[in-house]
Amino acid sequence: MAERDNQSGVPHKESASRLSVEALELAVAALEEGLREYEMYPLLTMRDGVIQRFEIAMDLSWKLLQRTLKDVLAISPGLMRTRQDMFRIAAEYELITNTEAWLGHYEARNQTSHIYDRDLAAHVFKQIPAFLPNVRELVVRLKGAS
Repeated sequence: MAERDNQSGVPHKESASRLSVEALELAVAALEEGLREYEMYPLLTMRDGVIQRFEIAMDLSWKLLQRTLKDVLAISPGLMRTRQDMFRIAAEYELITNTEAWLGHYEARNQTSHIYDRDLAAHVFKQIPAFLPNVRELVVRLKGAS
């Protein structure tokens, strides 16, 4: 049971409603919608919004992978000291199929979080379509694992 904040009574640990496969599905749908909208209105602000949606979907992806490995598959956190370890183990358990692709997605996400650079943003944006089939596959596999 989640611990509760004394004043509001609201759970303050990440709850299933915030960190769930359904939340990831919604994030992926928002990312896909953003890409369609960018095709209609190719503005820098639209592109940057798509990048933010990618960041959200990627964050949910790795957090759900980590939680599934630890809580559902009972993988010791000590075996997942790095994201590389986590993605490798996720591939071993067939939650993902391409460790290198996921490491690339994770690196792209991290590149966007520290500094705004127009060229870097363009580079990350070009990588987003390759993320979509991987994250769709992850959603299917996470549903099967839980």
